Amino acid sequence: MTIATGAEFLKRMERLKSDVWMDGARIEHPYTEVEPFRSVLRAKSALYDMVHDERYSTILQAKDKQSNFSFEIPRTKEDLIKRRKATQLWANQTLGVLGRSPDYVNTMITIMAGAKDFFSENDPAFGEHIDRIYRRAKEHDLTFTHTFVNPSISRKPFYPDGEGKEQAIATKIVEETEEGIIIDGARLLATQGGITDELLVVPSAAFIDSDYLFGCTVPSDAKGLTFINRPAYKKESVFDSPLSAQYEEGDAIVVFDHVFIPWERVFLYRDEWLMNELFMKTGVESFLLYQAVNRQVVKTEWVLGIAQALVATFDIERHQHIQGKLSEIIIALEAMMGFVYSSEAQAELNDYGIMVPKLETLKACASYYQSTYPRLIEIIQLLGASHFIAAPSEKDFNSEIAPQLERFVKGEYVSAYDKFQLIQLARDLSITEFGSRQLLYERYFYGDPIRVLSSLNGLYRPKKEALQERVHRFLKREK
Repeated sequence: MTIATGAEFLKRMERLKSDVWMDGARIEHPYTEVEPFRSVLRAKSALYDMVHDERYSTILQAKDKQSNFSFEIPRTKEDLIKRRKATQLWANQTLGVLGRSPDYVNTMITIMAGAKDFFSENDPAFGEHIDRIYRRAKEHDLTFTHTFVNPSISRKPFYPDGEGKEQAIATKIVEETEEGIIIDGARLLATQGGITDELLVVPSAAFIDSDYLFGCTVPSDAKGLTFINRPAYKKESVFDSPLSAQYEEGDAIVVFDHVFIPWERVFLYRDEWLMNELFMKTGVESFLLYQAVNRQVVKTEWVLGIAQALVATFDIERHQHIQGKLSEIIIALEAMMGFVYSSEAQAELNDYGIMVPKLETLKACASYYQSTYPRLIEIIQLLGASHFIAAPSEKDFNSEIAPQLERFVKGEYVSAYDKFQLIQLARDLSITEFGSRQLLYERYFYGDPIRVLSSLNGLYRPKKEALQERVHRFLKREK
């Protein structure tokens, strides 16, 4: 077993030969030297170095010191608390804006491996496969992204040549051999697509046709696998674009052109029941939400910190409406922390001996943040107001015009340079392309907000019915 250092991680990424496209051109290797990927890879390497830092190692390393925390299967509530602290520690390093820090998909693979008997329901081999995938990932400290969203056009076959020859749109199994399966088609929204060691492919519930029901992993540089990335967001210096210059992850369409997947990489195959039960019965859904909401707690702390810094810089906290805006963020932060603690307090062992945080609580938290985060960002916009529109750049402060900036636009108690360094951070979080993407990411993080609410309503049905019965018993009591 090995716990990678930042340098070892970057060396691995330097050797990666994924087929990545952006703006109509193939991205040249190595990714460690090519923007926009270099910056986010360096940010991730800093997370790996933290695991070896004696200030953090007790939290960030597994108890056996053989891996980082994300590969540790929680068996007790104390394990959950340790995972929460580790998740927040890593999230704090990137202000909570890095959606695919290594622990996100690692957590999914770890929990699936902890529930490997689930995958052995109909064939013991698939349980062994997910366990082997997990052990290899843990041994080499691999990074993953994942993909599970089908193209919206994929609800029917597509015949572009007019000759009736079917070409897959949503990724499906097109051939099965003794050695493995061959998949063809596309999936959407692989964040950091092409710049992780491997890709986790999980089944979508959009199809009952068994050709679409499979789960597997595939190396990012596998033959026939292509990542079509959206254009990178504009970034200048770290002064002008403090978030997008360091944490721009990219998002990709994933194209599988008859990609071969060996059987040992397949852990779910043509099984509708397993697909439908995968997320809840194994505990995967709870743990994905647990990772996400802990990241969001940290992100909300940063939002509050930025808001307070703006208020202090502009010297406006004496106004009650400003105090009210800050209090809105405080309420959101306290609510988020409350959700997390409640999910831990109500955690229970599942059928596979995994201590699972309360799903209903975490799903309620996810839904709450989908509607709350846009308001938090609106508050940052309202506080920054016109300061965001006429913000001078780092080049301005390095030019002969700098003395006039210090004369006319300095803060009440800080220099103009320090004032606008803060303003650029607030702008990048709230109104730039990067900030707008963050807003959409949080708004739709766990899917369509209406569907999340509907799912929560269904999940809560037993408790709702019990409460309804309590009402009826009250009404029937003798007076």
